[in-house]
Amino acid sequence: MIPIIDFAPFIEGDFANKQTVARQIYQACQQFGFMYLKNHGLSAEQVSQILGQMQQFFALPEEVKTQVLRSPETNCGYVPIAGERLNPKRPGDLKEAFNVGLQTIWPPEPAEFQQTVETFYQNTAQLAFTILQAFALALHLPETFFTEKHGQNLFLRLLHYPPLPHSIAPAQIRAGEHTDYGSITLLIQDSVGGLEIFTRQGTWIPAPAIPGTVIVNIGDAMQRWTNDELRSTPHRVINLDGILSHRSRYSAALFCDPDPEVEITCLEPCCPADRPPRYSSIRYGAYLQSKFAATY
Repeated sequence: MIPIIDFAPFIEGDFANKQTVARQIYQACQQFGFMYLKNHGLSAEQVSQILGQMQQFFALPEEVKTQVLRSPETNCGYVPIAGERLNPKRPGDLKEAFNVGLQTIWPPEPAEFQQTVETFYQNTAQLAFTILQAFALALHLPETFFTEKHGQNLFLRLLHYPPLPHSIAPAQIRAGEHTDYGSITLLIQDSVGGLEIFTRQGTWIPAPAIPGTVIVNIGDAMQRWTNDELRSTPHRVINLDGILSHRSRYSAALFCDPDPEVEITCLEPCCPADRPPRYSSIRYGAYLQSKFAATY
């Protein structure tokens, strides 16, 4: 079972409490690469507001949404259904998205969309930075080690998985199996299921919505930094059967990636003499662009 961790002692507690939570996060990432955080500071009202605005935006006519198509240069904007293949071996994913970053071009409607999304983006980014501090403590690094390397590359993806069409291509699913590219990802999702993670034991298990929690998982950059001590976990969104196949699924994911010029090099605590680095140093911006080239 994916662990549920109370994050309040890290936000509100003393250094000893912070260390306790950091150890719990480290253990969860070693075992699953995923965790649920409760008492994280994002209110139920904020979550409800962002999901409501997403429903309004994705219900707009296609000709309105395509006015703000994703730019490859900024990674911001609208991605149409099947416009991305998270697993390049599968057909296009049965989802649409709106990517928010530092250079977002906003759609003309809904009226409250920009303000609501910007507020959620800022609040979620603040939480992500606090979580990065916990990772630094868990790895016996200065608390600001990771936060100093992030800030330019935070993308909020608003995701809509529409009801399944009557005919889909062979092997086409809502989101193909993949690992995330950056350091950590924060996810909120509605009650419609479908998210699954691939366990260390080689089986797929569901990661359903748990009210009041945020799902956190690590990405490829953290795996490379930690020399595979913490591994990025494959995950996917499957096609659900029966009545659920006729329901939309909504989720919002904040991808907390290192700044483009950051060199991802094995951390000293993770590469003792008997365990040399498994990955060569790489500039994160180049790594990210290679992933985008394969999936868009």
